[in-house]
Amino acid sequence: MRAIITVLGKDNKGIIYNVTKIVSAYSINILDISQTIMNNDIFAMIMLVDTSTMQGELRDMVDELNAYGESGGYSIHVQREDIFNAMHRI
Repeated sequence: MRAIITVLGKDNKGIIYNVTKIVSAYSINILDISQTIMNNDIFAMIMLVDTSTMQGELRDMVDELNAYGESGGYSIHVQREDIFNAMHRI
């Protein structure tokens, strides 16, 4: 299964490092990553990940990402790719 991880919030050092550290701890492969800084202080990142070799439970990883997001004031969402695509179909 593939999933989309989105991160939004005020720009700070270490966001990519901390999110990818959590993802890699579950042996999830990052297939694509895009990030930008909007209006000089809003960080936005989208990652496409492959969870087929995941070690552990998806819910546990989501909980860790949410805890990191809450501690830094970021909104972090994880969605299965098929659900993401269905929601964004025109």
